[in-house]
Amino acid sequence: MRRRRRFRSPSWTASLTWKSAVFLTAMCCTLAALLGVLVHTAVTRQTVEHAREKALARLEVVTDAYEAGEPLPRGSGIDPPGLPGSLRALAAGGERGTVVADGPHRPGDPDGQGGPAMWAAGPADGRALATWTDYSHSARTIGGLDRAIIGSSLLAIAATLLVGLFAVGRVTRRLHQSARVARRISAGDLDARVNDPRTARPVRAQDEVAIVAGALDTMASTLQRKLQTEQRFTADVAHELRTPLTGLSAAAELLPPGRPAELVRDRVQAMRALTEDLLEISRLDARTEQVDLAVHDLAPIAERVVRASGTDTEVRVSGAARVETDRRRLERVIGNLVANAHRHGGPPVVLSVDGAVVSVRDHGPGFPAYLLDGGPQRFRTDGAGKGHGLGLTIALGQAQVIGARLDFGDAPDGGALARLTLPEYVRLDDGDSAGNPGGDRGRRGPDDPDGSTGNAPHAS
Repeated sequence: MRRRRRFRSPSWTASLTWKSAVFLTAMCCTLAALLGVLVHTAVTRQTVEHAREKALARLEVVTDAYEAGEPLPRGSGIDPPGLPGSLRALAAGGERGTVVADGPHRPGDPDGQGGPAMWAAGPADGRALATWTDYSHSARTIGGLDRAIIGSSLLAIAATLLVGLFAVGRVTRRLHQSARVARRISAGDLDARVNDPRTARPVRAQDEVAIVAGALDTMASTLQRKLQTEQRFTADVAHELRTPLTGLSAAAELLPPGRPAELVRDRVQAMRALTEDLLEISRLDARTEQVDLAVHDLAPIAERVVRASGTDTEVRVSGAARVETDRRRLERVIGNLVANAHRHGGPPVVLSVDGAVVSVRDHGPGFPAYLLDGGPQRFRTDGAGKGHGLGLTIALGQAQVIGARLDFGDAPDGGALARLTLPEYVRLDDGDSAGNPGGDRGRRGPDDPDGSTGNAPHAS
């Protein structure tokens, strides 16, 4: 059974400008139609009443001539041809009345009928004594009025719509400005502000958009102060820990050989590594890192990182490219990914180099769902009570510093898969990715990965 595809309206129809245009058009059309009907009804009623009075006055003259036995005036007679049947029956019943209908045939009319006429009829010896007056001028007057109403309504709708869209456009531009600033803040630019001129001068009355912009600026300033305070606290704590840890490390070396000394040295080393990670995190948060770009072959760097890690990691190289990057930071990213795969994944761990893409894949349970949804989180503790450190957070931050993209997801056949896409080194003259460092060169940004990956990591 074929599933019926649900209709989805275009995205531009959801904009406030489009909705305002539709609303203004609907309201203008409704108002124009209401006013047009009222004017048409009032003018038509007045015109018909005037024509009816004229026809009845003429009927009085015709009746007097009929009773006096005089010839009937032109345009009148007993049961004249063209007299509407309803008016004929009314007059035969002894009553007088009027009706607007087609007049009698006139020579030269192509349709065989006259123009519109106001008929008036009364009783005359069981028959209908009728007369008619020309109603075409009144009909043309009403038709011209209707056309004038429609034309003026269209002009009024167009003018109102243009003025309304201009006013709404000013509001939506300010809203879009606030949205752009909010996105910049969420991307880490804590210096971004809306700076709406209506909030800069408190003496001016503030509308709702200015209130929202002012609240957004206040929130950004407060958030910036809090984050800067936390960053300074983290950096100060890490710096203060360095001195006692150095003394503790020296004291541990003086302990007599044995299991207790090994445990102390191991814990001191772990605390020193954590302190260095905290310092690195504080520098990344402060966005003060400076990159030292150079052109490197990617495959040797990956192989060197694996050898230095001392882990049982398989390296696969296929079509490795040259990249323009900061070698020290790149080694830090790859090293953290390899260490994370061995610590939280399962063997075998495979590092693959394909062009400018480095993939680290393990065969463990894969990334936890909460980390796939929320990204790397510092010192996150899952339900089993197992804590997570700063490895993937540092890897993601260093990847952003060198202009690379780090994606996380689960492999189709199980296991965790991390993909690091680097800016590829290219020569601007011929586009050859293997150009020499001294020639003209550029950086090719990371392309979208072909694999099915997520956008958040698992444990670090």
